[in-house]
Order: sequence, then structure tokens, then C-alpha cells
Amino acid sequence: MMTDTCFHCGNDCDTTIIEFDQKKFCCNGCKTVYDILSSNELNSYYELQKAPGAKPEEAAGKYDYLDTPEIQEELLEFHDDSIEIVRLYIPHIHCSSCIWILENLHKLQPEISASQVDFPKKTVRITYNNTNFSLKEVVLLLNAIGYDPYISLNDYKKDKKSINRSIIYKLGIAGFAFGNVMFLSFPEYFEVSEYWLEKYKHMFRWLMFTFSLPVVFYCSQEYFISAYKGLRSKVLNIDVPIALGILVLFLRSTAEIIFDLGTGFFDSLTGLVFFLLLGKFFQQKSYAFLSFERDYKSYFPIAVTRIKTDETTNAKTEENIQVYDIKKGDRILIRNGELITVDSVLIEGNAQIDYSFVTGESETVTKKTGDKLFAGGRQLFGAIEIEATKSVKQSYLTQLWSNDVFKTNKEEAFTNLTNTISKYFTITILCIAALATIFWTFYDASKAIQVFTAVLIIACPCALALSSPFALGNMLRLFGQHKFYLKNASVIEQLANADTLIFDKTGTITSNQKSAITYEGVSLDEEEEMLLKNTLRASNHPLSRALYELLNDQHIKTLDDFQEHTGMGMEARYNKKSIKVGAAHFVDNAIPSNSLSTTVHISTDNEYKGRYVFQNRYRKGVKKLFQKLSGRYALGILSGDNEGEKTRLESWLPKGTTLLFNQKPEQKLAHIKSLQENDQKVIMIGDGLNDAGALAQSDIGIVVSENVNVFSPACDAILDASQFTKIHNFILASKQTLKIIKSSFILSFFYNIIGLYFAVSGQLSPVIAAILMPLSSISVLVYVTILTNWSGRKLMKSHERRKS
Repeated sequence: MMTDTCFHCGNDCDTTIIEFDQKKFCCNGCKTVYDILSSNELNSYYELQKAPGAKPEEAAGKYDYLDTPEIQEELLEFHDDSIEIVRLYIPHIHCSSCIWILENLHKLQPEISASQVDFPKKTVRITYNNTNFSLKEVVLLLNAIGYDPYISLNDYKKDKKSINRSIIYKLGIAGFAFGNVMFLSFPEYFEVSEYWLEKYKHMFRWLMFTFSLPVVFYCSQEYFISAYKGLRSKVLNIDVPIALGILVLFLRSTAEIIFDLGTGFFDSLTGLVFFLLLGKFFQQKSYAFLSFERDYKSYFPIAVTRIKTDETTNAKTEENIQVYDIKKGDRILIRNGELITVDSVLIEGNAQIDYSFVTGESETVTKKTGDKLFAGGRQLFGAIEIEATKSVKQSYLTQLWSNDVFKTNKEEAFTNLTNTISKYFTITILCIAALATIFWTFYDASKAIQVFTAVLIIACPCALALSSPFALGNMLRLFGQHKFYLKNASVIEQLANADTLIFDKTGTITSNQKSAITYEGVSLDEEEEMLLKNTLRASNHPLSRALYELLNDQHIKTLDDFQEHTGMGMEARYNKKSIKVGAAHFVDNAIPSNSLSTTVHISTDNEYKGRYVFQNRYRKGVKKLFQKLSGRYALGILSGDNEGEKTRLESWLPKGTTLLFNQKPEQKLAHIKSLQENDQKVIMIGDGLNDAGALAQSDIGIVVSENVNVFSPACDAILDASQFTKIHNFILASKQTLKIIKSSFILSFFYNIIGLYFAVSGQLSPVIAAILMPLSSISVLVYVTILTNWSGRKLMKSHERRKS
């Protein structure tokens, strides 16, 4: 008897059939969801996959608890006067249709401005206007369209939802099946011919078939899904031949036991999936070890300035601490342009907060004393003092770094090595399989299908798929040990492919902690020096920080007005007295400097006072670093300072190094863009302050971090300043990693050539397949792990020896 299926969810309608718009539904809920989607012109949802939806659950009263402010506080990632952001775990996310509908929520509800799906974690991050729309209404909307979120406050507090345990379950099932199938295969491996084997042979084979079912239909499903999506997008990714190999293994093995032609390849099938999952598991563990969101106590170069007040004298002192040392109740100084790294309350100062790092909206928000501030906002108006209401969640800063708001076309334009090779690998294997089948069709037709399937089985690129993530993940870990932190593993490949290095000068190749500073001009009175000190206190520029440390302690005041003009200088006002600090052309009546050093000019109340002269101290080893890089790379320095250092730099930098001075931030960006238009792969190395545009434009943006808060989502990597002279070693290690990956591919191809010989010649037996497939996977993994460890440590040790 034929049963009708629901157009929306695919379930059997049984006796209840609801017809609407010439379609059949199993309940009013599914019909309502269809009506909502079709009335909002979202019918494409059903074109992506047949019956992709889920039956909505009854929600009456279920989510009333979301009206409670205390519970909202736990669940919301961000909330302000008009914007709220929540990240919800949606168990039903399973296909491209789910991603499509969840990222088009704004079409169903105009109050929702953005929604982003994290498919591996099955979460959706929703930004909405809370003026006329609430968290409860967000959840009810998701429920109405069949994407009921799983909400557990305990899970949210512990962040358990981000841990994907499915890989553990799949690995356990595949390992159990692999062990049992191998055990059942032993008698036939050794061609045991006793009576008991003949009697139980068929039972053993069907047991192996049974063990393979969950391996194929549950453990392997991600490879089939990925292959399907790749083919639909007209891309031959690495999962296409893997999925094809698994499918052919299963179908041929099933056919062999049905027609009593042999024992099949169930051992190879379960072993293949087990080792693939094992590789994925180790990769996940490797990233978990490195992941800042799970191991935030590993050094992450973001520091903040904590303010301490002496209880007896009431004097304030400042100290730099790492963000993970922030405790509830700590008083923190946030300078102009700095990121707020912890949820807090505004204590003092004029706060103009840019939350675009969190929300994507560039409109600034004004806050007054006592208002709550959220981590991720950037202060745009002088310095403020805040009091932490929580200890820092480094995971949140990491989410911010990889937020989709800041994703440019860098990764889209970059095709990694594995996908490039896998495309040609897949085409080659299919051609070999086709040619071998044609040959055997004419030579011995009985072996044609056997040869075709054998080629696809033995050439399955499991080792090819595993070598790259293992090698890159291991090198990522080694880089982290040497205080070089990358946003993701693909940055290693891009580092290896770079041919141009551009450096900022101040704060990058120079150190703001070692500058010799002298003053030339009219002495400042106490009030002017206090105003200068507090103006410098609000800035995060390296020269401002160095000068701030030099001046005598002054009473800390809240400025009435402050503006920092990027690449030019600052102006501030307090009690009707004004000051300008910065470049000669910015400061009123400033006399242009003929000094060979960097200068900072000062005027108060439109009257020029004088200048501070900085004798730049270049980082130790910079000259040797440039000498190592010259010849291999095009080198350049982009500086916002004057040309005073040009002669000095030309005398000890390699010939051909591009030196550009008086560069505004937009000019730096334009220069990087012009290089890229000439097909150059550019690494930009800066301090993250005036270089944000250039860092974002470059192929790889590296921020050099001192003891200041230079965190910027524009960068791809953060390098501790103490490791600056290792840049050459890091690039060499990246190149070496790619060589190791390529050599592992050759090793994998070597195994494939041996296997293909047996397959094409019609001699592939289960024993050969069972030996070659796991051997190739295990040996490639051991190979890349040992070599990346050896090469990475060798390069770093050689640097230490030269340094000593």
C-alpha cells in the first residue's frame, strides 16, 4: 500500500492528510511553515533538497522563561539599546537547505538584520533589533519554521555546545566494526578449508556486511555530503574520490557475498573509514590544543592596562597585564582606538563605542558613567576607565577574530594545495579506471567490472586527505610554542607562497621601549605638562606610549575633548585649555624638522611650544633579518614618519629595498593593492594601529605585539615582538611544511601505483587491499608528524644558536 509523504518534512502522512496549494502535508504545522516560506518568496528552500524541513513542535508557553532578564543575560552574546546578538544551537541543521533558510531569516522578519550559520557546530548567530522584537520572538520564529533551538543554561555557561562529540561516536563505531570484520576475515585470509569454515562461511560474510552498514550510512555520511556539495558546485574536492571509493567498496563487496563470488572488501572498507576518522579526530584534538577558545591560558598577545589606587594616598598607578589575568572588579584603562576586552561598567570618561567588530554596524554608541559595556567594542573618544564585571572569556575574542564580518576574499581567492591536487587526482583515477575497463572489456569481459571497482577501491586517497591537516596542524602547534599565532592553518600555505614583505617602521622594526627622547623648545608649565600627559595617556600609538612613560607622573584627569587623527596626531581640551600633539604639518606654527630622527611637535592654545626628538632604536637583529630576506623576497618599508631616517636605513638595508615615508594609512593600503595588481603575494607586517587597512588588504597581515592592546580582526597572525627576528624562520618552516606535504603525496601516490598495478592487472585480492590501504594511511601520518616536528624544531634551534 502506497503512503503519502509530507511535502515539507517527508514523514508519512498516515491517516491525516492536509492538502494545500496542490501539496500534501502531515499536519497543520508543516502546512504553516510552507505557507510562511512561500508567502515570503522563499520557495527555493524546497529546490535545494527534497522534503528538507522538520515538523515544528508545539511552542505554547514553552519559551516564556526567555522573558526573564537574568536568563537573557546568560544567553545573549551582546545587547545594547537597539541591538542584541544571540548564538543558538540548532540540532536539526543538517544540509544546505538548512543553511539557506537560516541565513535568510531577515526575509521572514525585518527586525533581524543578520544571521550566520556555523554548520560544523550546528549554531546560528542572529543579530536583531530589540526595540520591537525580543529573544523569545526569535526563538518562536525558529520554532515556527521547524528549527527548534536546544537551550540549556548549564550548557551555555560551560560552552558545551561547541564541542562536537559525533566524531568520537563515529570513531568508536568504525573501530568496533573494523576490529570485528578483521577477526571474521582471518580464516579466509589464510585459506582455511576445514569443514567448520565451509559451514559458517556465509554467516561470517553476512556478519561482516552487517558491521559495515553503520560504517557506511552513519560514520561516512560527512564524506558523501561534502562530495555531493562539491559536485553540485562543480568542484572536484578531496571527498569526491573518497566517497566514490567507499561506495564502490560497499557495493562490490555486497555483490560478491550475494552471488557467492568471494568475501568482499569489508575489512578494507571499515579500515578505510576508521583511519579517515582517526585522522580527523587527531586533527580536532590538535586544534583543540591550539584553540584559543578552549585553551585561553596559552599566551595570546593581548595586554590591558590595569589601574591600581593606593588606599592611603589615593594615587593611581598603572601596570600592563595579560587579559586572562583580569578579575571581576579590576579597574581597566581603555585608550583611544583600543578594544574593550571584557564585559564591564563605565566608571570615568567620555565613551563613544564602535561595536562594528561585534554587530557589523558602524554607528557609534554614546555611553555615560554607570552604563554597561560589552567586550568587543572599540573606544573612539579619548581614554576611559572601566570596571570589569566578569573575568575575560578569551574564547569570545577568538570568535571576534574569526567573525564573518571581517572575512574578506583572502580565503575565497586562495585554493589550498590538497584541493588543487585532488582535482587532478580524481580526474586521473577516473581516466585510469575507464581505460582499464575498456581494455578488459575486449580482453576478458568477465574481469571488466572487477577491474573498474578495484581501481576505485585501491586509489581511494585516504592518505592524501590526511597528510595535509596533520602536517599543517602540527606546524600550527609549533608556531604557537614560539609565540607566533595564526588565525587558521591555511595561513601557513599562504606564508609559503609569499614573494613580497612590506614592513611598517615605527613600532614594527623599531622598539618603542628603547627610544632615546630629548626635548627642544620652550619648557612646559605644570598645567601644560598635565594636559600633555593625559592626552598621551589616551593614545595607543608607539610614540605616544614611549613619551607617556618618559614624562613625570601627573594627576590623571578626564579630558573634556579628545580627537586622534590617524597618521597625523592628537588634539585635546581641558578647562578651556587646548593642545595639539603630532606631526609638524598638523601642529599649529610648527617648524618642519630637519633632524634625522623622528619628532613629535606640541602646541598649546594655538601657540607652538617645541618638539620631542626620538632617536629610533631598531630591534636587535633587524639588519640580519633583512639580509636573510633579500634576494628571495621583494622588500619594502612604509612609514608615516618623515624621511629623517632614510639615509640611515639606506646605509644598512639591502639594495633594492623600497623606502616610502610620510605615508598615510590610505596610501599604505593603495601601495599594497598596486603590488597585488602586479601578481605579487604580499605579507604586510605592522603594529595594527595605523596599518589596519594595509593588513586587511595584504595576502597575509601580521601584527607585531608589544605590551599593549593591539588586537585587530584585520590581521591573519599575531607575532610577539620578542620573536620578530624569527620571521624568516617562520616563512622557511612554512615552505618546508609544504615540501613535506608534497613529499607525503608522492609517498601516497607510490602506494597507489603499487595498488593500481594489482587492480589494473586484475590481481587485486582482499589481502592486498587490506594491507595496502591502512599501511598507506598510517605510514603517511607517521611520516608527516615526524618530519614537521624535526624541521620546525631544527629551524627554531638554528635561530637560537645564531642569536647566542
